Amino acid sequence: MSEKQNKDVTVRAQKIKKSHIKTKLIVFLVLAIGLVILAVFSDQLCPYDPYAQELASALQPPSLQHPMGTDTYGRDMLSRVISGARASIFSTFILVAVISVFGTVVGVCSGYYGGVMDSVMMRISDVCLAFPGLVFAMAIAAILGGGIQNAIIALAVISWPKYSRIARSQTLALKNEPYIHAALLAGDNSGQIMIRHVLPNMLGPVLVTAMLDIGTMMMELAGLSFLGLGAQIPMAEWGSMMSSGRSMIQTYPWVVLSPGIAIFVSVVIFNLLGDTIRDYLDPKNTRSQG
Repeated sequence: MSEKQNKDVTVRAQKIKKSHIKTKLIVFLVLAIGLVILAVFSDQLCPYDPYAQELASALQPPSLQHPMGTDTYGRDMLSRVISGARASIFSTFILVAVISVFGTVVGVCSGYYGGVMDSVMMRISDVCLAFPGLVFAMAIAAILGGGIQNAIIALAVISWPKYSRIARSQTLALKNEPYIHAALLAGDNSGQIMIRHVLPNMLGPVLVTAMLDIGTMMMELAGLSFLGLGAQIPMAEWGSMMSSGRSMIQTYPWVVLSPGIAIFVSVVIFNLLGDTIRDYLDPKNTRSQG
């Protein structure tokens, strides 16, 4: 086989791979959008009031009337799982948005200006990274008290350094590029250079990291709620729902499994979406389109 034929075969294989990745991206994106729509319209999609108690129907197993059974107060588990999607998914989105934006801003400023600011912020991030993440978050959440807002703050405090380090390394690599020097000669100030030239060229790794972090942050928020340091009863939130039913795992397993399955499915979808976006943005795959 000639060199040209080998090259044609390689290009064809790369195009097939790219097409396969694009198909996966569409599928997982549709599933993720479906979860978001479920969270947005949870009030309209619940077959029953998720907070209405009916003790006569307590702890009924899954049936046609209650596909996921009922809890100790007779509340429909399917309705509570659907309602809990709003708190679990939106809280995760808020957390990921906060840590990615704050960490990126800190990293870009530290990498661009350097000096004392860089040293101080990197030492603070070293302190945050020196402790096991979830244990540190548990300590902060316990000090702040219960509540989903305090759980978000606790996880934000220990999660932003990852983004600051990515943004800092990207900024250090970009700030000596010729087009940055050209912008300086054109009269752009530091703020304009960071916003117009540095940020757009380093957002790819940050966005991929944020997408991959959604599943992790969802698990950690649910973990804090399970331990009583996040969402509080009677709020419909997947972690707190598992916590309230954990003593019945052997006798009435659907009370724990229903929110557990919701967490599992959501985390898998967002993790697969993040992995697919990373593959889609991989320069090796992008180059094959040329």
